[in-house]
Amino acid sequence: MPPRGWLLSGWALLPARAFLAFTFLFAGLQKMANPNFFNPASSSGIHAQMIGSILKLSPIHLLLGHLLRYSGWIGWIIAISEVAIGLGMALGLWTRIAAVGGMVLSLSLFLAISFNASPWYTSADLVYFFMFAAFVLAGAGGVMSLDSRIARRAALESQQDDPLMVVVPFADVQRTCGYFSDGRCKAIPNRRCSPVGCPYLEGVRMSLPGGRTPDGVDRRAVVLGGVAVAAAAGAGLVVSVAAVGIGRAVGGAKAPASSGGGTFPSTTGGPASSLGTELGPSSQLAVGQSATFTVPVSQDPGLVIQPSAGQFVAYDALCPHAGCTVQYASSNQVITCPCHGSEFDVATGAVLVGPAQVGLTPLTVTDSNGKLYIK
Repeated sequence: MPPRGWLLSGWALLPARAFLAFTFLFAGLQKMANPNFFNPASSSGIHAQMIGSILKLSPIHLLLGHLLRYSGWIGWIIAISEVAIGLGMALGLWTRIAAVGGMVLSLSLFLAISFNASPWYTSADLVYFFMFAAFVLAGAGGVMSLDSRIARRAALESQQDDPLMVVVPFADVQRTCGYFSDGRCKAIPNRRCSPVGCPYLEGVRMSLPGGRTPDGVDRRAVVLGGVAVAAAAGAGLVVSVAAVGIGRAVGGAKAPASSGGGTFPSTTGGPASSLGTELGPSSQLAVGQSATFTVPVSQDPGLVIQPSAGQFVAYDALCPHAGCTVQYASSNQVITCPCHGSEFDVATGAVLVGPAQVGLTPLTVTDSNGKLYIK
C-alpha cells in the first residue's frame, strides 16, 4: 500500500457509503414514526422481537432475558443510534466513529436476531458488519465529507499545506523529476535522484501520521468537528421529533387486518392424550378465524386457523426470520409477519413473500368429539 493509501479509496467506497447512510437513516426514522415498535403489547414491537429471539435461543438469549424489562429503552437506543450512524455516513462526519457504531449495532442485531438465519449468508446484519469495517479502515476517504473539509480548513488557518490527497501517475513523477529508475536519474548520469527540486517529492510532511504528537491543526480539527457534530445532532433531533410527531398523528404503522378469534383458555396446555394436548372446543373457532395458544413443548406462541368448515391448521407462530409473532390476515387469506412483511401460505406454512427464508413450523391439530388437540 502506498503512503496514506487508504485515502485513495473514497470514490470506490462512495456507493456503499450512500447506501448505508440512506438505509440507517430510513430504519431509525421508520422506528421513531411507529409507536407500535416501542409498545410492549404489540406483536410487531421490539418487546415481541426480543421474546422471539429468546425463544429461538439466540447466543445472547440470557442477556436478552435480563434486558426484556427495558425493551422500550432499547428500542429508542437502536432508533437513535441508527439515525446518528446514518447522519455520520451521509455527511462524512466522524466517519470512523460512525462506522464503529454501525459495526457494534450490526453485530448485536446479528447475535440477537439473525444468528439463526439459514443459510447463514442470508443474514443482512453480518453483511452490514463487514461493510462498516471498510469505513473503520478508510474513513470517508476524503471524498464529499465534512471530515476532509474540516481538516483542510484547520490546516489553512494554521498556514500549513493543504492535506488533500490527489492521485499522480508515477510516470509524471519520472518525467518531471529526472526519470527515476533503479534509484538513479536517467536524465542526469551517475546521479542519485533526490527529493530536492522535485515538486512531487520535496517536503517535510511525513508519509504516515503515526508516531507524532497532536499539534494545533489536530486540536483545531477536533473543535471544528465538534461544532459540526453538534449542528448535525440538532438537525437530526428536529427530523426525529418530526418523525415521532407524524407517527403519533397517523397512529403508527397499521398491522394487516387480522381475523383473530381470541385465545384458547388452555394457553398453558390442557389435558394430554394420544391425540395431543387439548386446546378447547372447536366451536370456539369460527370459520375464517384464528386463535392463539401456547405450544405445550416449546412454550412458543402458536396459531390455529379454520380456513374452511371442518379444516384446521396450526403452526408455531414465531416468524423464522426475526422471531416476531405472525398473524392470520383474513383480507388476503395469508399468514403475515407484522415486523418485516413476510407472508406464509395458510395450508402449508410455506414462504410466499420474504425476507423469511424458510416456512413456519407446522403442528398437528385434530378435531375429535368437538374438541381441538395439538401436538
